[in-house]
Amino acid sequence: MQDRVAELPPVSDLLRDAVAVGLPMRTRFRGQTVREALLIRGPKGWAEFAPFAEYQPEESAAWLGAAVEAGWRGLGAPLRESVPVNATLPAVEHEDVPAVLARYGDGITAVKIKVAEQGQSLQDDVARVSAVVRQLPRAAVRVDANAGWTLAEAAAALPRIAEAAQGRLEYAEQPVPGVEGLARLRELLSADGVAVRLAADEAVRKEEDPLRVARLGAADLLVLKVPPLGGVSRVLDLVEQAGLDAVVSSALDTSVGLAAGLALAARLPRLPYACGLGTAALFARDAVSAPLLPSAGRLAVPVRDGVITAPAPDPELIDQVRLSPARQAWWFDRVHAAHAELASRIVG
Repeated sequence: MQDRVAELPPVSDLLRDAVAVGLPMRTRFRGQTVREALLIRGPKGWAEFAPFAEYQPEESAAWLGAAVEAGWRGLGAPLRESVPVNATLPAVEHEDVPAVLARYGDGITAVKIKVAEQGQSLQDDVARVSAVVRQLPRAAVRVDANAGWTLAEAAAALPRIAEAAQGRLEYAEQPVPGVEGLARLRELLSADGVAVRLAADEAVRKEEDPLRVARLGAADLLVLKVPPLGGVSRVLDLVEQAGLDAVVSSALDTSVGLAAGLALAARLPRLPYACGLGTAALFARDAVSAPLLPSAGRLAVPVRDGVITAPAPDPELIDQVRLSPARQAWWFDRVHAAHAELASRIVG
């Protein structure tokens, strides 16, 4: 028991070189215009602690566990040198689609499109999908509703979106809330002869038992984010137990935090889909001098001495994005609370 407690560094070690930053975003994304994160330096490299502001210690503890793994135990050795990534399209107006996609450069092979945005209509979603198809006639399409539809809305929306995608819709990510909701939607679509694969995101990371998705046959694949699931090692184990293909996605990480997602994607035995790890392109400014941006539809895995290592923050850039002393203190308080929660789970 004491050995397990010793695996968790004291708060003083976590905060010794920590700095809270705020990265301005080019376009509002999931309600965010500035993405705040706490960058932490450990003996194995830099890591990131960035649970969204509404998350309480119970949820934030997993994010801290992922940061401890990255900074204190390391991210492991890769099986592949680069990872295919999709472009991520926020819920912008259809006429703004070309400008957003241009930030990802050439070679885009897949686009993840946000749909079911509050205050927008299904017609807005269909127009956005159609604009992507016109702009990139050879790219695959996937849509992400963030559990924003009811069962009836999803059953009505997905056939129209599939039609707009012109045969190139790879899957719909978390169209409805919960594991049971996904399972029921899958039944309805099958009964109506609608061939749309479903991917579980929130139904995995917000459930006490993420493997219920696989046991209930609620989804065709899993969309996995490293921080809310507690680290790369835990997610690799989850994928093995679930027996489903996985897509690795960003939690709107800075380039420091993206290294953990890249580590997972680089270590998965199978990687049949492009991953949602190109999100550094959504920031107007990053904390590192060489942000992890895709080139020709792929992201290079950052490796040093044979192991995956996050890029180090640039001191000059940190000065530009450092949060106020009050926000620094707020983030430090969150670490204290998450640390206490994580320690209680280890002892328990």
